[in-house]
Amino acid sequence: MEAENHNPPTIYSVSSVDSPEFTHFTRALTRSSVIGLDAEWKPLRVHQPTFPTVSLVQIACRSGGDESSVFLLDLFAIPLPSIYGLLKDVFVSPDVLKLGFRFKQDLVYLSSTFCSQGCDPGFDRVEPFLDITSIYNYLQHKQLGRKIPKQIKSLATICEEVLGISLSKELQCSDWSCRPLTAEQKAYAAEDAHCLLEIFKVFQIKVSKEEDSFGEVTELSFSHLDLGLKEILEKPNSCDKILRTKFSEALEIVRATTSSESSHRVLSASREVPDVSCMNTIPMDGSLLQIVQIHGDKILLKESDRKPKTSRKKGKRKPSEGLICKERPSEKVDDWQGLPPWDLSLGGDGCPKFLCDVMVSGGTFVSCCLEILF
Repeated sequence: MEAENHNPPTIYSVSSVDSPEFTHFTRALTRSSVIGLDAEWKPLRVHQPTFPTVSLVQIACRSGGDESSVFLLDLFAIPLPSIYGLLKDVFVSPDVLKLGFRFKQDLVYLSSTFCSQGCDPGFDRVEPFLDITSIYNYLQHKQLGRKIPKQIKSLATICEEVLGISLSKELQCSDWSCRPLTAEQKAYAAEDAHCLLEIFKVFQIKVSKEEDSFGEVTELSFSHLDLGLKEILEKPNSCDKILRTKFSEALEIVRATTSSESSHRVLSASREVPDVSCMNTIPMDGSLLQIVQIHGDKILLKESDRKPKTSRKKGKRKPSEGLICKERPSEKVDDWQGLPPWDLSLGGDGCPKFLCDVMVSGGTFVSCCLEILF
C-alpha cells in the first residue's frame, strides 16, 4: 500500500487536572469525532493473582485537518476519581469513534486499576469502537480483490504495510511504573496512539472513494428516472429502479444527519444504548456516521473478564516468556472465513466440494469428511 504523509503529533503530558495540558485535553475531546486509545503498564508474569496496574493512558485526538495531538495521562500522578467520569463518558459517547488495537485487554486492566481507587464499577463498555485489525483486513481484501483468511498481525507490521513507516517496539516491555518517564518512552507511547489515527485516515479515504464511485454510477443510471403510476404499470421492471433510487435518497438523508440524537438512533437500530455522556462533543459528519453504521463495533466486558485467569499447569518457563506486554507474537488464524473456495467470485466452478478435517486421538488416525450442501 502507498505510504501516506505522516505528520508527527503534538505531545502533551498530563499529570494534574489543574494544569493547562488537562484543559487543552478536555477541549480537544469536545472537538474530536475520532480518537485513538492505548495504555501502558509494567510487564508482569502471567497467571498473577491480580491484573497489572495501568500507569499511562494515551489518547490521540484530531480536531480537524492533519493536525493531531496525543495526551499522555499519568495515572500515577492524577487522582483517578477526578478523571473517571470524563473517561467513562468518552468511552460510551455516540459522537466519538474510538480506535484501538486489541483494546479489550487494556480496558480490563484500566477497569481494574480504577476500581482499586474506588471508582466502581470501573469500565465495562467502549462504543462505538473500531479495531485496527479489522481495518487492516478490510484494506487487504480491497487491495487483493478477494476474500482472504483473517490474520492477526502486530501493530508494527500493520504500520509498515499500511503507512510505510517503521514503528519501533523496543520500549514495549520497559518499566512504565518508573517516574519520570524518559523522552523515548513518551515518544513511543504517543506514536502507538497516533498511528491509529493515521491508519484510520487511509481507511476513510478508501471508503470515501468507493462511495464516490457508487454515487457516480447511481447518478448516471437513475438521474433521468421520474416515473408516475401509469409508467410503473406499463413498465413493471422499473420497480427495481425505484427501489434503488429510494435507497439512494435514504442514504443521503443518513449522510445529512448530524445531530447526536440521530447518531444514537443509527448506532442503536437493534438495541438500546444508554446515553450517559455529558460531553458537548461535535456530532459526527455524514461520512463518518456511515462508517460507524457499517463497520462500527463495541467492546463489552463480562463479569468473567474482570477476574484474572490462573493456571494450575506446572512447567519450566524461559525468562523471556510469560510477560504481559502490549502485543503478543503474530499469529495466523487458520480457520477458513468468508466465501467457500469453490465460489464463482473466487475463480471456482460453483460446485460444492468436500471439506476434510483430520485429527489424531489416542494414537488413532481419524479422517472426517463433511459434504457442504446448498
